[in-house]
Amino acid sequence: MPELVPLPPDYAAWLAELKTRIHSAQQRATLAVNRELVLLYWQIGRDIRQRQEREGWGAKVIERLAQDLRSAFPDMKGFSPRNLKYTRAFAEAWPDESFVQEVLAQITWYHNLTQSLPEFLKSNLPTIEALEAELIGE
Repeated sequence: MPELVPLPPDYAAWLAELKTRIHSAQQRATLAVNRELVLLYWQIGRDIRQRQEREGWGAKVIERLAQDLRSAFPDMKGFSPRNLKYTRAFAEAWPDESFVQEVLAQITWYHNLTQSLPEFLKSNLPTIEALEAELIGE
C-alpha cells in the first residue's frame, strides 16, 4: 500500500465542506424525485378519471391498466388496482393540477413530504437511504 503524504492543515475542513455539499445535493435530488413521483401519481389518477368518464365503469379501466403497467414496469411498486384507485381518489380530491404543483413546490424537506401524503403514496416512495445509495452507486 502506498504511503499517504501528510495532510495539509486545511484538508479536514475542506473534506467536511465537500461532504456537506454532497449530502445537500443528495437531499435536493431526493426531493426532486419525490415531487415528480407525486405529480406522476396525481396525473395517472386524473387520466384514470377521464378514461372512466369516457369508457364507463364497466370497462375495467383500472384492472386493465394495473396489469399493463405492472408488466411494463415489473420492478416498480404502486401499480396494483388498489393503488391505482388511490391515485384516482387523490386526483378527485384535488382536481386542480396547478394547486397540486404549487403544494409540491412548497415542500422543502423529505419528512414534510412523507408526513403529509396519504399512506398509499408513502409506501411507494423510495427511502432517503435507497435514493442516496443509488446516487452514490452502492
